[in-house]
Amino acid sequence: MVLGRRNYFFRKVAIIGVGLIGGSLGKALKKHGLAKEIVGVSRRDEALAAAVQMQAIDQGTHDFKKAVVNADLVVLATPVHVVPVMFEKIAPHLKRGCVVTDVGSTKVSIIAAAKEKLPNAPFFVGSHPVAGSEKRGVEFSSEDLFQGATCLMTPTDETHRQAVERVKRMWTSIGAQVKTMTPEAHDQVLAYISHLPHVIAYALMATIPDEYLPLVGQGLKDTTRIAASSPEVWHDICFANAKNIMEALDACVANLGTLRKAINEDEGKILVNEFKKAKAKRDKLNG
Repeated sequence: MVLGRRNYFFRKVAIIGVGLIGGSLGKALKKHGLAKEIVGVSRRDEALAAAVQMQAIDQGTHDFKKAVVNADLVVLATPVHVVPVMFEKIAPHLKRGCVVTDVGSTKVSIIAAAKEKLPNAPFFVGSHPVAGSEKRGVEFSSEDLFQGATCLMTPTDETHRQAVERVKRMWTSIGAQVKTMTPEAHDQVLAYISHLPHVIAYALMATIPDEYLPLVGQGLKDTTRIAASSPEVWHDICFANAKNIMEALDACVANLGTLRKAINEDEGKILVNEFKKAKAKRDKLNG
């Protein structure tokens, strides 16, 4: 439901980081009439100019104080290792009751940093829209990016109830399906369903000899699409969630060992059985 001009859910929203996710969120908030004013923050003038031109934000700035003063909501759409730094930059300028959220792929370390660095830590709500692509930049943003996507929210016992409800309403209003879990559960789940696949895609591409690349078909391109993601971003995620990723990698290596053993020992029935189990899981996915 699109809200009327006089009934904006947020009068002012600050989005720090106007790339694919931040830009898409700005566009979605505008499409659904949820914010009267959206201010974007970026280090790059070109990114801010593009975000304004594409109507992802109303104005852009490098000034954190200008961006967040009197904001009802601040969204941190930066790489995970930058989020704690952003807490320090915005903390002195947040009005009382301002809700802060993020879109990061890890949560335990970010929530710990929020408790340490934000004076209004109970108004920080961890959130993670499981959406996007290997592309970066506001030029790839879409007002419908979150339509039908899952958004994982990770409030704690200390999180203010009103803040949780406002963030949840924002995500649901732009089409996302919200699921709530603990920060610890989030990081464990994401290690398997997101972080492990990215690491494997990088490893797979690193394994293939360069001279074979001109011969590849669509199958390999589909399998390794996410290896085109930012190496710097995934470097940060791997270290922020190292324990869980190592657990997932160990499980994957064990499965590869089973397949290798079956191939090496000509155990066709075992190989087919493993493939069937994997296919059954894949068949449960949509798309």
